[in-house]
Amino acid sequence: MDFIFMLTRQDRTVEDCLALAEEIRPLGLRHVGFKDVGVEPAILAKLTQRLKADGATVYLEVVSTTPEACLASARNAVSLGIDCLLGGTDVEAIMAIIAPSGMAYYPFPGRPHGHPTRLDGTPDLVATHCAGFVARGCAGADLLAYRATEADPLALITAARQGLGANGRLIVAGNVDSAARIRDIAAAGADAFTVGTAAFNGGYAPTMGSLLSQLRAIEADCRAVAQGTPQRAGGRR
Repeated sequence: MDFIFMLTRQDRTVEDCLALAEEIRPLGLRHVGFKDVGVEPAILAKLTQRLKADGATVYLEVVSTTPEACLASARNAVSLGIDCLLGGTDVEAIMAIIAPSGMAYYPFPGRPHGHPTRLDGTPDLVATHCAGFVARGCAGADLLAYRATEADPLALITAARQGLGANGRLIVAGNVDSAARIRDIAAAGADAFTVGTAAFNGGYAPTMGSLLSQLRAIEADCRAVAQGTPQRAGGRR
């Protein structure tokens, strides 16, 4: 399972993202992303170049709240040279924008709303949406499972996995803030997860202080789940 570190806090890209890209370089993270709000496109362009130079797969998650803004973010993702675009719900329009770039697209299933984003919708709806994504050529889905307002998060993950089938990649985004949640989402069928705020505010590993320590703890728990080994003793359960 892949860990995607988001250079974001409270659903916004952090203003010092360029400096933080340098700070995390020693970790050699393979998957790094950010949101389409918080800093100017020129900064995101520099950030994308820096992350790609370090060999990372770069993700942009759309949290814009209007259809027009979402499409503008998709166009910006193409100009930035992003590898994977996350979020949005207007699948056909976004796919038409990004198709020439070869970018992988992971829409939001369910009914996302607000900022920070919440997720309405039942497991049946999520499964239906995910099946539709695959049929339209999407790479998978970006599921805000732990932002759900009316369904059990793990039930949504299981439903999304069923809808995507064997080939669609399932990313769980938002509030993955403990080793137990990493374990649970892996068991339910997730292929990847994002962490941003929980690393920045020290909430993932409360006994550790620095951002690098938080990220090392997340990576260790991710490896432990993948290897089926006992989880780190110091992490929050």
